[in-house]
Amino acid sequence: MFKKITILSILVALFYSSAFSQQIRRFNPDTLRTIVIDSAVNIRSHKLNAQDFIDAIVADTSFYKAFQNLKRFSFVAENRIYTYDKKNKVDGKIYRKLKHSMVGTTHKMEYLAKQDSGNVFKKNGKYQLYTVEMFDYIFENAYNSDFTKGDALPGDSGGKNESYKDKLKTLIFTPGRKVKGIPFISSKTEIFGPDMRQFYYYEFARGKYMDSIPIYRFKVIRKPSISSGDVMIQEMTTIFDMRTFKILGRTVNMKYSNFLFSFDVQMNIELNRFDNTLLPTKISYQGTWDIPFHKIERASFLVLHKDYKVNK
Repeated sequence: MFKKITILSILVALFYSSAFSQQIRRFNPDTLRTIVIDSAVNIRSHKLNAQDFIDAIVADTSFYKAFQNLKRFSFVAENRIYTYDKKNKVDGKIYRKLKHSMVGTTHKMEYLAKQDSGNVFKKNGKYQLYTVEMFDYIFENAYNSDFTKGDALPGDSGGKNESYKDKLKTLIFTPGRKVKGIPFISSKTEIFGPDMRQFYYYEFARGKYMDSIPIYRFKVIRKPSISSGDVMIQEMTTIFDMRTFKILGRTVNMKYSNFLFSFDVQMNIELNRFDNTLLPTKISYQGTWDIPFHKIERASFLVLHKDYKVNK
């Protein structure tokens, strides 16, 4: 049982954002602040229905592959991480400004700025929090992570050998699929399946993304009559390019609690098109989690990618 808890702590660490204080909120603007909503949508007049949006979400590959596309570009990444004490006051800060580029066939990562303060590292040099460790694995080393290896989508490896990091990526990049091997919550991730679909209703709107791109906003929201403990994904918002029906952004709010662990998570990822290629532009996260034998972790981060240039 202890082994399961330890594995789960690593898995859940990246996923615990919550609105637990206004102090944390100010570090993590969400997708909706990048979007101006014009009006609600009568999707029938657009010759669409809820299943069209669901099918697009479940079948989508471009959202994950936007990260794989990074290997074709040079870019600058700004990463800000904040950790919090039990009173939700900042007790650790990490700032990195990194220039990623290619020299021939070799990736080069140059630090343009690097600052740490507060309670960030252990005496052995490792990060204090699993959350920060997982952030470093998933996002900070963009070229070096396995986002850039092969074309397989997260969750495709299957079987007992599927890594816990792959399960983590499945929750982020292909929501709506069942993620096997996560105690107590595996059955709750398949929100469009016959067992979970009854717990949600849908909202549709249209608007502008980044001031110019016409979009649909599709929200999956837990029904008020359903207890928050009956579901894990409380709300999921997906942004579609109205012209191509490609996914440009996603915000996920996940919350769950039982006798072993609890977490409360919000995470947002946004894409934009450069040189006719979808690439990540913003990742934000905030939250808290609590698992036996570990202190409560509270953290938030904001990642901005900019100055994309095609590698030559």
